[in-house]
Amino acid sequence: MVVKELAIKAMQGLPQNATIDDAMERLYLIHKVERGIQQADAGKTVTQEEAKKRMEKWLK
Repeated sequence: MVVKELAIKAMQGLPQNATIDDAMERLYLIHKVERGIQQADAGKTVTQEEAKKRMEKWLK
């Protein structure tokens, strides 16, 4: 799907009383998910063990 179409679909899914911040958060989330999918498709993944090691510093 084209970026413009993704943005339009994301905005249509927001409630009528959504703020600009809500819209920006939704667009940023979609961007991060799309980027993650592209990285996974390119084989740029880590094991669950490696992810745990990377997150240890934040979980203490």
